[in-house]
Amino acid sequence: MLQLRAKSLAAIREFFTTRKVLEVETPALSTAGTSDLGLEPMLARDSINGTVLRYLHTSPEYAMKRLLAGGSGDIYQICRVFRAAEQGRWHEPEFTLLEWYRLGWNETQLMEEVESLLHRLLHSTRSLAPAGRISYRQVFRDFLHTDRFEDTEEVRAAVSKAGIDLPPNISEDGILDLALSEVIVPQLDPDAITFIYDFPANQAALARIKAEKPPVAARFEAFCGGIELANGFAELTDAAEQRQRFELDLTRRRRDGRHEPLLDEHFLAALEHGLPPCAGVAIGLDRVLALAAGVSSLAATMSFPHGPSE
Repeated sequence: MLQLRAKSLAAIREFFTTRKVLEVETPALSTAGTSDLGLEPMLARDSINGTVLRYLHTSPEYAMKRLLAGGSGDIYQICRVFRAAEQGRWHEPEFTLLEWYRLGWNETQLMEEVESLLHRLLHSTRSLAPAGRISYRQVFRDFLHTDRFEDTEEVRAAVSKAGIDLPPNISEDGILDLALSEVIVPQLDPDAITFIYDFPANQAALARIKAEKPPVAARFEAFCGGIELANGFAELTDAAEQRQRFELDLTRRRRDGRHEPLLDEHFLAALEHGLPPCAGVAIGLDRVLALAAGVSSLAATMSFPHGPSE
């Protein structure tokens, strides 16, 4: 496994060097955290007096976008990231993330590059069928037989019909996530990379909203072997809209009694300065290694996992 990891890291660096994408490093420790409702930041306090609150990053995204706004050009990073309350077969509180950004690209162009890289990392140990692309709306039509994914009551009924128990206090977004992960993804071709794109507008996170009817997020996810490998966006560049989204997240966190992290004002200032049009994606490398090695847990790819390996 150590050898496979080393070869994969070398292949990634060669892939981006050939394409003239610059490798960068950014801090893992920040005075601001993510407000994303789907993530919980990991907190750290100053070791001397214990009064200064800091966060271990869940992703290098904010810092990398500050570099983009400063004129870095196309960049990528391989780093360890940290997410609280994540432990399971395909989740670890600490794992390796590959993240990169392409100036002037949209999400369709980025999907092509993600496909190329994943084929390169998986081809020696796994035979892959041709990749597929399907919209979020269409995948709900095909596998849940509902044409209205925004009607969560209809989706709830379809999920229940599929034999999935829904928690009593699950949110609307939680219902959609459960439908995707527990009903739809297991039915995708396990031997092909499948891209699901045009997510609901309320799941945009840091993605640009596309002017369609109804509006959708310029976002995609890539799946293979029954697991999510990548999450990508055509990036939101509007500072005012981004601040509004962050503040809405904080309001919802306050309502639910969850931690309210400090906003990253440096990141918002970089957006105000001017983030060039770009697309970015994050890939969980440990999941890719698991597929390449044929193991059935994230922990089995790690020398020092926090949870049990297979």
